[in-house]
Amino acid sequence: MISFFILKWRGIIFTYLFLSFFLFGCTRPEDNAINEPGKNPSAIDSEKSGPELHTIEISEMKFHPDQINVHKGDTVIWKNNDIVAHCITEENTKAWTSSKVPAGASWKMVVNTSANYFCAIHQVMKGKITVE
Repeated sequence: MISFFILKWRGIIFTYLFLSFFLFGCTRPEDNAINEPGKNPSAIDSEKSGPELHTIEISEMKFHPDQINVHKGDTVIWKNNDIVAHCITEENTKAWTSSKVPAGASWKMVVNTSANYFCAIHQVMKGKITVE
């Protein structure tokens, strides 16, 4: 009698676990997502959470990428992966400059306005930052 009782409960527990896993596995991920009330889930993903870091590589006597779009307050870092020193200077009014950035070093700046920039050492090297 006790073995029948144990087998009966084992069957009930097994069936419960099987159905739980089966039903949970059949749901879509978006059905289980926790969303803020009244907000579109895709709008939550696209909200800006704070300042971002953008990287520009200096190599082969060029800025890569040579044009970037940022938001006001974002930080741009220039990494000099070239074999010679470079600098990063605002082109129109020379409002800011990095001075020399040796090979293997980097320089960063918080961006608040759009600017064209260039390397004052190698003036053919040019780039553009657009603040959106």
